[in-house]
Amino acid sequence: MNRMEIDASNQQYDAIVVGTGISGGWAAKELCENGLKTLVLERGRNIEHVKDYKTAHMDPWDFPTGIEATRKTKQRKYKQHRTGYTTREPYQHFFVDDIKHPYNEKRRFDWIRGYHVGGRSLTWGRQSYRLSDIDFEANKKDGIGVDWPVRYKDIEPWYDKVEQFIGVSGENLGLKQLPDQKLLKPMNLNCVENHLKEKMNKNFDDGRTLTIGRVAHITEGKKPGAGRTTCQYRDRCMRGCPYGAYFSSNSSTLPTAASTGNMTLRPHAIVYEIIYDEKTQQATGVKIIDAKTKQKKEYKAKVIFLCASAMATNAILLQSKSRRFPNGLGNDNDQLGRNLMDHHFWVGATAIADGFENKYYKGRRANGVYIPRFRNLGGRTNTKQFIRGYGYQGGATRTSISDMVAELKYGPQLKEAILKPGQWKVDLLGFGETLPNRNNRMYLNYDKRDNWGLPTITFDADFGENELAMRKDMKQQAENMLKAAGFKEVKGYDMKDKRAMGLGIHEMGGARMGYDPKTSIVNQYNQVHTCKNVYVTDGAFMTSSGCQNPSLTYMAFTARAANHAAKQLKTKQS
Repeated sequence: MNRMEIDASNQQYDAIVVGTGISGGWAAKELCENGLKTLVLERGRNIEHVKDYKTAHMDPWDFPTGIEATRKTKQRKYKQHRTGYTTREPYQHFFVDDIKHPYNEKRRFDWIRGYHVGGRSLTWGRQSYRLSDIDFEANKKDGIGVDWPVRYKDIEPWYDKVEQFIGVSGENLGLKQLPDQKLLKPMNLNCVENHLKEKMNKNFDDGRTLTIGRVAHITEGKKPGAGRTTCQYRDRCMRGCPYGAYFSSNSSTLPTAASTGNMTLRPHAIVYEIIYDEKTQQATGVKIIDAKTKQKKEYKAKVIFLCASAMATNAILLQSKSRRFPNGLGNDNDQLGRNLMDHHFWVGATAIADGFENKYYKGRRANGVYIPRFRNLGGRTNTKQFIRGYGYQGGATRTSISDMVAELKYGPQLKEAILKPGQWKVDLLGFGETLPNRNNRMYLNYDKRDNWGLPTITFDADFGENELAMRKDMKQQAENMLKAAGFKEVKGYDMKDKRAMGLGIHEMGGARMGYDPKTSIVNQYNQVHTCKNVYVTDGAFMTSSGCQNPSLTYMAFTARAANHAAKQLKTKQS
């Protein structure tokens, strides 16, 4: 997959891409396919598709703790462990060591990271939804933050392009708040989920509906990349998919970029500064530290794409100081690092579904249900309690009694127990929009440095009054829907111990997009206003968050920006 060139500091590249995750892979693919000689820099180790998915075929009994986190893992990854799942043994090696990679919290922030080729594209939840004009127009309508300098029609063809390449399965609904997509055949709802859908349609007249999640899994045919084929319904996705059934940089965009002969991949390269030329008012390259040797090097290029993940990209820009930019590249307005967002969740309701004891399902579907936003869309959907809205994810599963009774894990009762499924349980988990707020920020701490002598990040961010008001409705409406379906033991929840930014792993903002250089960092093509050959296309550019999972939007904007950069470069050279 990779053409390795460890010391290429004397070579002039057309483009440098910082990061190999969802955005970085797309930047590499589009730039390379446009004929640009592209250096792709990754701060972590190399991960080769299939070969390095060491736990992909292991069973629970192959791990000393039956997949749960070991004491050592909990001690070294104590912040990553706050998610409750990223430190489990089958995939904890895809998440960073908090002792080796520290950060600081003025207010709690769960910064979940993976430092390796592919980044979190190997471990993401794969839910893939488009933003609509309701989202792109919301800030202007509400007088919040700044207006997006784009609208849905500008991004629609790029959503099309991305979906047709990566493969997204699901069902189109014709909703204004959730635009239709280029979808493969949907995965199936199970019997309890179909029952809930029918009862929702019957008992609610505000447009709410239930559908299968739109997920970046191939459900028919094949897609470009390294032997990508249909989903095997193993639900071991976070271990890395040997079949390439779900989209990842490793199985899809990076092999495509490499096949052009234009990509050079350099792992163990910690980018810490963009080099700025005051005469040309352009960036000329980047400075890196070799993660293993700690040797410093410089790489030169005509265009730079920052795709290091939102918070890391902010940190690189803040560290890129010069006489022209004493507060960080592009940061004339003190907006860099501000307006951080994440989706708030861990609020909703659960229930028990009776009457379906004679039914089960086949396989381990790596997907759930989705209930699109139905609040503040006009008319009877509006509420005065909060602005914006939320959606639900979740679904129905059938537990095994052996999972609930420890004594049945062993002995002669085990055989009988595993053949007798337990109750059907339903869970609706809300994901809500977070408003941009300049006081939600990250900044650099030069008094606390990491193993490479670089300043660490300090987070000072939390959810606000609008989000807290929204959560009350998220809980109540989940209860209402489950009760309307006739389910029993309906219990609402709002897990206050998990009410922190970062846990959604949808961190956004800090280098937001906007019309005005006085209030934003990048323009409508993701270019830094005051240094236009630097593009920011990971979550840092997000101007508002919507309530939809954002990764598909990162990919669409990245593809658009990369083609814009290639066109600009070719125009200059002609």
